[in-house]
Amino acid sequence: MAPSAQAHGRSHSLLLGQKLLNLRDSASPLTLILDTLEQGAGPLVREFATRAKIGRTKVVFVSFATVRKPRDADVFVRGRGKALGNLRSEIASHCPPPAAAASRDAPAQTQKVLVVIDSLNPLAASHPRSLSAFLSSIVTPAASVVAVYHTDVPLVRPASEYEPHPLDVLCHLATAICRVSSLYQAIEIRRAQNRSLEEPEWGLREGREGVLVGMETDEHGANAHGIVLEMELRRRSGRSVAEKFVLCPGNGKVVGGGLAGTSELSLLSDQPSFRVPTDAGPEGGADDENEADMGATFSLGLTEKQKRDREGVQLPYFDAQTDIGGGEGGRILYDIGREDDFDEDEDEI
Repeated sequence: MAPSAQAHGRSHSLLLGQKLLNLRDSASPLTLILDTLEQGAGPLVREFATRAKIGRTKVVFVSFATVRKPRDADVFVRGRGKALGNLRSEIASHCPPPAAAASRDAPAQTQKVLVVIDSLNPLAASHPRSLSAFLSSIVTPAASVVAVYHTDVPLVRPASEYEPHPLDVLCHLATAICRVSSLYQAIEIRRAQNRSLEEPEWGLREGREGVLVGMETDEHGANAHGIVLEMELRRRSGRSVAEKFVLCPGNGKVVGGGLAGTSELSLLSDQPSFRVPTDAGPEGGADDENEADMGATFSLGLTEKQKRDREGVQLPYFDAQTDIGGGEGGRILYDIGREDDFDEDEDEI
């Protein structure tokens, strides 16, 4: 049996997500990760670095907020306090020359490089006009860039009102945009929507002065480390593909070379709380499951007796349909009851 269109779409979306995380075939030269205080980009950045190491890709970590060198980083570059030109030269010294990367004679000898920038906010504040040129100079056929931008960190707007915001420039320049959020918070919002309740708020949107509620977990800790990944991948043709995934960490076991296992990537629509209700089967089992997921306190279906009674109901004016072909088709048969108010004017009309 041929696979359905829905199954084909799911497989296609998962393949695109895996291709982006593995940086296969230069899927995205510049990947922009947008995070908040409620959910940081740390799990996704570690996943990029882990998969790069498994694929024997050199990882150059540019630090503006990280104090210690990450486990999967090959080169640790401190970017805070350095001039933009000096920082560019230091990063370029750890990457293959663009001419060698673009050469067709020996493409196998050129090692792939992943440049990770843990925060673009300092550069956006100090060099807003040079940010796009700085990132474009790092990206080469052999080097891909994964950069993080904190969307809830305040930034002083440019002096000119016609100058675009640095975040708008980054979103225009990036070939892939990943927005991360907490899986627990997404599930709680979904439950509130299913019950037509007010959606809960966290962090800065909570509106409580002096209180900041970040990542939350359920009572069993099942969703403690899962994140929701909203991906927007822009292809070379100009068409963008958007999909939402769930990234759950691996089992934490250490594999060869001291690398932890990769995380599990799945579609958000496959989660029990986000599944779209389907048609009920012959025994009505699907309706019961959907009602349980939605938390309904009443039955939305019909019992077998109610179905039989519905089929036995005779529709009004049914007798008029039997006279079709006898010259009286379309005539409405109506018997006046005792409770009806007979109007002589209507009878004459």
